[in-house]
This record gives sequence, C-alpha cells and structure tokens, in this order.
Amino acid sequence: MTDTSSTRPAEGEARAPRRSPLRRLLRYLPVIAPVLLWAVPCWVLLYTGQHWPLPVTSAGTALFAAGLVCMPFAMARGHGRRQRDGAAIVGDTLLGTSWVLFTWSVLLGVLLRLALTVADVEDGQGRARAVTWTVLGVSAVLLAWGYAEARRVPRVRRLDVELPRLGAGLDGLRVVLITDTHYGPLDRARWSARVCETVNTLEADLACHTGDIADGTAARRRAQAAPLGTVRATRARVYVTGNHEYYSEAQGWVDLMDELGWEPLRNRHLLLERGGDTLVVAGVDDVTAESSGLAGHRAHLAGALDGADPGLPVLLLAHQPRFVDRAAAAGVDLQLSGHTHGGQIWPFHHLVRLDQPALAGLSRHGARTLLYTSRGTGFWGPPFRVFAPSEITLLVLRSQPPTSS
Repeated sequence: MTDTSSTRPAEGEARAPRRSPLRRLLRYLPVIAPVLLWAVPCWVLLYTGQHWPLPVTSAGTALFAAGLVCMPFAMARGHGRRQRDGAAIVGDTLLGTSWVLFTWSVLLGVLLRLALTVADVEDGQGRARAVTWTVLGVSAVLLAWGYAEARRVPRVRRLDVELPRLGAGLDGLRVVLITDTHYGPLDRARWSARVCETVNTLEADLACHTGDIADGTAARRRAQAAPLGTVRATRARVYVTGNHEYYSEAQGWVDLMDELGWEPLRNRHLLLERGGDTLVVAGVDDVTAESSGLAGHRAHLAGALDGADPGLPVLLLAHQPRFVDRAAAAGVDLQLSGHTHGGQIWPFHHLVRLDQPALAGLSRHGARTLLYTSRGTGFWGPPFRVFAPSEITLLVLRSQPPTSS
C-alpha cells in the first residue's frame, strides 16, 4: 500500500519496499500484450525480407492494425459492464487468433528461417516468403482444428485411483468429474445436453462439478445450464464454486445448482456410505471467494471438515489446484480440481504453471494427498483448444491396486 501521508518516515524507520521490475511490468501488461500479439506477426510476415508489392504490404498492415484496435474494444464491450455477447465472441476469437499467429510467427520465424538458411534453400526473399506462407498455413490448420476440439463433446478419460484408507465396501466407487463448462456468449445448450447424456452413460455413483459453470449470471445462462439437472448419480451430485462464479453473482449459481438437484458443498461435507464403509465428500468455495465481498463466501477447509471423523478417507472438491497445499496439510486423500484448462491453447500452459502446482492429470502432494486436475469440459474465451483437449473424467476409486487381467 502506498503511503499518502505528507509526513516523511522518521530516520531509521523501514521504508515501504519498492515494487519489483516484474510487478511494474505486469501493471502495463494489458497495454503491452495486445500490441505484441499483433505487431510481432505483422513484422515477421510482412517486413522481414519478403519485399511484397506495396498493395500487399499496405493491406496486410491495415488488417493487423484493425485487429489491434478491434480486439481490446470488443473484449471490453463483451466482458465489461455491458456484456454484449456478440462483441465478446468477436473479441475472444481475435484473442485466440492473435495468440496462435504470435506463437507460430516467433517459432517458425526463427527455426524455419534458420533451417532454410543452413540448407541454403532459396535466397533471402524466398526464405522470408516461405516462412510467411508456412506460418499462415500452420495457424489456419491449428485454428480450424482447435475450434472443432473446443466445440466437440469431450472424450471420456478413465483412470483408477488407489486410496489406501478407502474401505473395501467402497472399492470400485465411480466418480464422474465435469468442470469449467463456461457456458457463455456462444450458445451451447445442445452441447450441454450432449455432455450430460455422455455423463449418464458412465453410471456414476458420485457426480462432481468443480466450478466455473458459466461466464454470465445464472439468469442469463440458465438455458445452457439447465441440462445439468438431467445428470444421474446413484449416491450424490455435488458442486463447488469457481472463480468465474464470483464475476457473475455467485449466489445465483449456488441457488440454481441447488434447484437443479446438485448439492452445493460450500465449506461443508456429506458422508457417502456403501458396504459398511464411509467416504467424506467435502467442498470449499473458490480461493477468490473472500475477496468478492459476498457475505459468507470464502474457502474454509476446517469448516468443510468440521465434525468429520479424522479416521475416514476424504475426497475434497476445490476449484483451483493450488488449494492442494492446504488439503495436504489437513490429510485429505484426494482433491478434485479444474481451472487450468490444461493451458487451452499451447503454449499458454507455461504461464499457467507459474500460478498452479499442476496442469492436468494425477499428481501426489505430501505423504498422503493425491490431486486430480481436469483439463476442463468446456473452454473459456477464445473458442479454441490447441494441444489441450477437453475431458469428462471417470475416476474409479480403489482400496487396493486393481488386478491386471
């Protein structure tokens, strides 16, 4: 916090620490990032020795300039106070397109040009134009494929998870996880229904949704979320909030999920019993909940486990993987999370790993705790998934290693 008082600190008093260069740079990231995303491909594709005719260079430059201007404007209208869905679609699509163009302009602009130079293929202009056409071709293929991947019903990922404290009566318990559905500007009501139909083929004992249901309020996205009410599970359907609920009136989503028959585990637990054995199924609000200002919303693991027998195994729902440090300290057996999307558009996963301890899949933390991080069922923002496929997850809980046939 900056000291705004007019008096200077007395000699010997500790001065407030100066912000690091990285923190100062992050303050300007919203301005710097769009410029880089559009300027770098423009330079690599048009001005690095291609010697295109003037009309081509002028038209290409105008196209990149239009993208630079339109993208932040459309995103501000789409995701700001007005929340215009049409503008959000345009802005998000331009964001994904610019990211792919930027990535492959940098990679191919360096690596392919180097390879062509070493191989002595063409002259300088020929190599430069080969880079341009290759970048455009690769980007077009990846964007088309990434769009199809984002809009398809996710594949089912199946895995056995051994929990040593799980009683034999619960061996084989089928847990289905969906998360990060992100119902939003693109109407995905039919997609939502097909996802729920797929979930129902898995014969779940416990169905879990670990948050980020939608971008928008429950009233606005109700039609897309309504199919969640058709999901079947023999024991329970449970839900915890994600960070995006807190951008869109989180209590409305809690109430709607309750209405649809899902049990909101807001810092509490329920007991799942079978064959004489018991599993504690607990959930916490997202770690961003407390800063939202909503009364009673916060991530409170002690409250979630209050009254539970410490000798029983615990399955915890927490939206963000980084909550696993607290889960491990409390001796939780298995945490289910989403949030990362597996990076969604490669190589964005490198930035995700700066904030989260796991990107996707099963990982161990501490002596006991396992974390399963889903790549997510839907997508956020740009309607593309590149090298980060979506998933519906079936986890079969085992009290001992499964026997191989």
